[in-house]
Amino acid sequence: MFLFHNMALVPYVENAVPALAKLQNSSACFHFANRDICLAQDWRKLGVAAVVWDAAVVMCVYLELSQVELRGKVAIELGAGTGLVGIVAALLGAKVTITDRKPALDFLSANVKSNLPPDLQESAVVSELSWGDDLDRYPAEGYDLVLGADIVYLEDTFVPLMETLQHLCADTTVVLLACKIRYERDTNFLGMLRQRFTVTEVYYDKERDIYIYKARKQPSRSGL
Repeated sequence: MFLFHNMALVPYVENAVPALAKLQNSSACFHFANRDICLAQDWRKLGVAAVVWDAAVVMCVYLELSQVELRGKVAIELGAGTGLVGIVAALLGAKVTITDRKPALDFLSANVKSNLPPDLQESAVVSELSWGDDLDRYPAEGYDLVLGADIVYLEDTFVPLMETLQHLCADTTVVLLACKIRYERDTNFLGMLRQRFTVTEVYYDKERDIYIYKARKQPSRSGL
C-alpha cells in the first residue's frame, strides 16, 4: 500500500519501525501558547500528511520562545499536514494561511477548526497549495513569514519548493524551516537555498536531532 503526500509515494507498513508507533495513534496532544492542542492523526488513510512529526513540535517550541515576531504578521505554512505549526502561529498572533495538497485538506481543516477558539477562527485559513503549481493564487512577495516543518525530504520536490519560496518571499520575508538532515540530498537542498537566500542555523534540538534554519531572500542584483 502506498500513501500520497506532496508529490510523495510513501510505503505504508504498519508497525514496521517500533519507534514510529506513536505516529499510528489516533491523536497527538500538546500544550503551546497556553492552550491544550489535540490533533487527530490518521496514518493508515493519509500517511505522512496526517501525523505530527518531531520537526513540527520543535518549530512550535521555537515560535513559543518568541524568537520571531508573530503578532500581527502575515504568515503561510507549507506542507502543513496536521496543522500544528500553523495553529500555534495563529494562537501567537499571526494571520496564517495553512496549506497542503488537496487530499489532506478536509483532515487539516478539521484539526484547525477544533483547536482555535472562536475569536481566532478567522486568523487561520486552510488552502490548497501544490508547490510550483498555480502560484498566482497566492500574492507574490506577500508574506512576512513562511513556515515549513519537515518538508525537505524528497529530491523531486526541491525545484518546485524553491519556485514557491521565490514567489512567496519578499526581501523582508523570514523563512523558517525545521529539518532533520537525514541524507546528502537534504544538505543539497540547503545548498540550493543558499544560492537565492541568506541561510542561518538558528536552533538545534539535540534530543530530536532537528535543526531550524532561517532564510531571507537575497536582494535582486538586477541593474548592477
